[in-house]
Amino acid sequence: MTTKPKPHHLFLLLIQFLISTSVKADCDSGCNLALASYYIPEDTNLTFISNLFGKPTSEILKYNPSVKDSNVIHSQTRINVPFSCDCLNGQFLGHTFSYRIQHGDTYTLVADTTFSNLTTEDWVRRVNSYPSSHIPDNVNINVTINCSCGNRHVSKHYGLFLTYPLRLGDDLQGFGAESGVPAELLARYNPTSNFSSGSGLVFVPAKDENGNFPPMKLRSGISGGAIAGISVGGAAGVLMLALVLYVGLHRRRKVAEVSLLTVPGASEDHCSPLYHGIGLGSSLDKASESSVVASPRMTGITVDKSVEFSYGELDKATDGFSVANIIGQGGFGSVYYAELRNEKAAIKKMDMQASNEFLAELKVLTHVHHLNLVRLIGYCVEGSLFLVYEYIENGNLSQHLRGSGRDPLTWGARVADFGLTKLTEYGSSSLHTRLVGTFGYMPPEYAQYGDVSSKVDVYAFGVVLYELISGKEAIVKTNDPEGESKGLVALVFEEVLGLSDPKEDLRQLVDPRLGDNYPLDSVFKVSQLAKACTHENPQLRPSMRSIVVALMTLSSATEDWDVGSFYENQALVHLMSGR
Repeated sequence: MTTKPKPHHLFLLLIQFLISTSVKADCDSGCNLALASYYIPEDTNLTFISNLFGKPTSEILKYNPSVKDSNVIHSQTRINVPFSCDCLNGQFLGHTFSYRIQHGDTYTLVADTTFSNLTTEDWVRRVNSYPSSHIPDNVNINVTINCSCGNRHVSKHYGLFLTYPLRLGDDLQGFGAESGVPAELLARYNPTSNFSSGSGLVFVPAKDENGNFPPMKLRSGISGGAIAGISVGGAAGVLMLALVLYVGLHRRRKVAEVSLLTVPGASEDHCSPLYHGIGLGSSLDKASESSVVASPRMTGITVDKSVEFSYGELDKATDGFSVANIIGQGGFGSVYYAELRNEKAAIKKMDMQASNEFLAELKVLTHVHHLNLVRLIGYCVEGSLFLVYEYIENGNLSQHLRGSGRDPLTWGARVADFGLTKLTEYGSSSLHTRLVGTFGYMPPEYAQYGDVSSKVDVYAFGVVLYELISGKEAIVKTNDPEGESKGLVALVFEEVLGLSDPKEDLRQLVDPRLGDNYPLDSVFKVSQLAKACTHENPQLRPSMRSIVVALMTLSSATEDWDVGSFYENQALVHLMSGR
């Protein structure tokens, strides 16, 4: 027996077709040539480098005129290796090399030593399925190296670029003098890079085999803009057909439902900025005053549309979402640096499958405005999901805790992309989402069974408290011969906090850079709070409201508190939540 499709099913199919025809990739093509600046380790010869990158030695020598004898290369110098710069998955520019694992190899060793920091341990781990703790010998793994084909908004005179891993001693002026490219231009090609940081990648204009700077190759044929215009035009036609069909069937059925896609006066090429007047709701009177976000599985989000960003503006501000503008990577997408309308911004790009996470983050940051929360400027739902935040100049907590050379800062920090949903959400305590996360911050129930609730964020917050106390990373290596990695919670703190009088032993765990400039009693109380947050049983972990109350009490010089009390201190909880 066949069932007749319902009108809203037909409409959803048309909308799905519309979205699939209007998605714009972050890159549509690469370039035939890029160069990798390979820092030569000890006991390495040109044959090894040739095999590693799959390039004949004769091809490598073309881009290294200073090497006169292929049998003699000096360690602790650099050699330029040519490779093709591809558009990977339509998302970023790079090239994936295949590497056969040798006995004793780790992702860190492969990234830092074998490939001389042209990639990172985290990046290698992400593109391979083998766990970090057990990579079989003699298997082939993927090693992805980023590259650049140039930036027409900076200069069209440079079309060949060198992927250069920074080392201690490098600086911007030295780069300019050595490369023959003005330092100001290098800075514009790498707007978020600190050339003196001693780590990270920069993209530097390079000379070809003839010793010249080749210009950018301008594309011929139908431009990407024309293709996009044709796609959008066709998609708009389908949209109109979908709306007419849906409205007709909808009225015939006399069902009072809100359309998934109602954008009065707005084009599909625009993204809405957020201001203080925004709110979340599903009432029709709100929808008459504001635009409704046009995105699958997203209904009832109303936003004041007094000003709008276009997708083209976001695209231009990030140079087509160039890999050179990436300032962060996460489980749900990448974050790009941009300058929008004279304001520095961080644009978080998520795929359509992350709509639940997108909505959760949008819902929190449109309800909560606080000095210590990163400000959400706007969003976009065309092709992908975009959240536009203010750009935080001073880096993140991890960089300041672990010897980046940055100056100490005050406690005027900002929180971004953190599990704050429960501060404004009532009802169900379960938040079902796809399984992603960072090892070291994931609680046992999530890592083993994929169980997700608000207490996952509580556990991660406890790990951050431990990091603040110790200055250590969430993952630390053991002292055993195999160098196994373990979580900071299990390896460092559980044993000490399990003692009958842990205070003196706790001194050994405090970040040595603090010296004696801290009250041990306060450190002990924060460690107790962290222990409660990282309890193995998620039901015994405190709520985020209770944690806020505990920290406020701790910061008050006139009050004392017991770590067990904040589980039941409902009066303060109600005061904090405004009830």
